Amino acid sequence: MTYPPSLQVPADDERFWAAVRAEFDASEDFINLENGFFGMPSRPVQEAFEAYSRMVNREAACFMRNRFPQRLAQVVETLAGFSGVAPEELVIVRNPTEGMNILIQGYPFRAGDEVVIGNQDYDSVDEALAMMQQRGRFSIVRVALPFHPRDDDEIVDAYECAITPKTRVMVLTHMLHRTGQILPVAKIARMARSRGIDVFVDAAHSFAHLDYRLPELESDFVVAHLHKWLGAPLGVGLLHVRKERIAEIAPLFGDTRYPAGDIRKLAHFGTRPPAAILAIEDAIAFHNRIGGRSKEARLRYLKDYWVSRVKDFERIVMMTPQAPERACAIAAFKVQGMEPARVADYLFEEHRIFTVATGAAGESFVRVTPHLYNTTGQLDRLAKAIGSLLQGVGGAKR
Repeated sequence: MTYPPSLQVPADDERFWAAVRAEFDASEDFINLENGFFGMPSRPVQEAFEAYSRMVNREAACFMRNRFPQRLAQVVETLAGFSGVAPEELVIVRNPTEGMNILIQGYPFRAGDEVVIGNQDYDSVDEALAMMQQRGRFSIVRVALPFHPRDDDEIVDAYECAITPKTRVMVLTHMLHRTGQILPVAKIARMARSRGIDVFVDAAHSFAHLDYRLPELESDFVVAHLHKWLGAPLGVGLLHVRKERIAEIAPLFGDTRYPAGDIRKLAHFGTRPPAAILAIEDAIAFHNRIGGRSKEARLRYLKDYWVSRVKDFERIVMMTPQAPERACAIAAFKVQGMEPARVADYLFEEHRIFTVATGAAGESFVRVTPHLYNTTGQLDRLAKAIGSLLQGVGGAKR
């Protein structure tokens, strides 16, 4: 790598990005364009993870009792610095689903409260809310989100129109996981706060994908993945609660050791495999070698590269906004008159390109998610494969 991290690397500097790509051990048996499920760790992170695992198993209980508490505190401090919050406002969880359950089940709801959530938010978060609604803790109000909003105001207004005198909390997803649409969560949060409403932000896909720090989301409560775009090993996420609000959240897992205002009360998980946690520091180091601005720009460039080659094909409908501020790596499309599962199967079986058929808000489509190790040549193959599919069903004209 030839650029210092303080400078933004041009998104089309293929020589630089080839050097980054060489740091990954992606399978050569197929082209993986389903990186939205989780982010493949780079080789340095994977090697560190394996070394930590060997060390832990070699030192066994001696490590866990004598060394891990201090190492965990060090990792939390490093992650807090990367995230822009204080260490005493951060807990490492397994994933945002766990973090969101801690918030949803620990928040001091009152009888008659309402929770507002969008109709394209993550299934597991929706399930947690539905479970609590069944238990009588609150009622759910859903916001119909447009696939192609005119501007930020349209989205902010949609959430504002859902507010009633009973609204207590809004759950916002920063980057919608199926289409990649980026919501203006800071603007929505400011609006909600002016109405006395708390906001829980699900930053699962935006964290270390977009170049920002947690305070910029303007929420007292945020959850995020570390094994998606940060590239830590599977099984780590974060929960952020602003210090002044910690006392209000009751632990999901029983804990009487820590005072009400100590965030560690929310982290009584029992024994956890430590190797993935330790490797968070290595993932942050790798991310910082590239730089957040450069990474975001490259991911958006890769998305735009393939989208620009297929969006004007007959029968192709893009489900992701085209404006740069509204999406990054993730994009989705559908072929009119063809089931998305059939499209995804064709791409894999005939061209060894792995994508995923999914859907949201009554629409079905195919999600395509390149990562830093994908090449423009691979995306050319995707565009050609989609064109071949359309020619077979009478479509690929522009």
